[in-house]
Amino acid sequence: MTLTLTVSDEVRAIAPGFTHVAVEARGLVNGPSSADSSALLDDAARRLAERLGPRAPHEDPHIAAWREAYAAFGAKPSRTRNSAEALARRALADGGLPRINLLVDAYNAVSVAHLIPVGGEDTDHIKGGMRLLRATGDEPFVTVAGGEETVEHPEAGEVVWCDDEGVTCRRWNWRQGVRTRLTEQSVNALFLLESMAPMTIGELGAAAAELAESLEKLSPGARITVHPPQPQV
Repeated sequence: MTLTLTVSDEVRAIAPGFTHVAVEARGLVNGPSSADSSALLDDAARRLAERLGPRAPHEDPHIAAWREAYAAFGAKPSRTRNSAEALARRALADGGLPRINLLVDAYNAVSVAHLIPVGGEDTDHIKGGMRLLRATGDEPFVTVAGGEETVEHPEAGEVVWCDDEGVTCRRWNWRQGVRTRLTEQSVNALFLLESMAPMTIGELGAAAAELAESLEKLSPGARITVHPPQPQV
């Protein structure tokens, strides 16, 4: 993989069941949401409802494990939900899932269908390698507030993804920064699927394979590589 991903020992200590898999894509053609990407989201919402039955998303064992990990670094999981739980709640609500663009729709659909946090980064805007670590609190995080770009900083001890320029995603997978997000101009991307025990390596791999298949259908000719899962050691 051209982009290195590392997990710090401090993060490994608080989440021994954490595993991630990367799907690398080059030569993508993004664009506005389409009937095909919308169908992926509708199907994902249906699969989620079947999976949960009468339960709420936080009652699923995988989401419960993510809540424990969030609590372990000081976050309030009922206030700052991991991305999979937040999307699942929207999928089950009257308004349904948002339509963003082809690539974001594809990874959001996999996130909802499998109840797994999935993120997408424009690799042309990543500086150096990506690291999952506990923040010092000094790292810059570019976000939008009141319609304007602004720089925030994570709390000390917060788990964040970052590169050489700053934080790319706060509170593990809670809020992505604007600098590296996928836009309709993105052509090269890294999709990161993250899981906690009790989700198995096989289940994580199936989610990654489904995402790769969706990307190939939405962006014919793109070069898609699914890298082996990287479990905790």
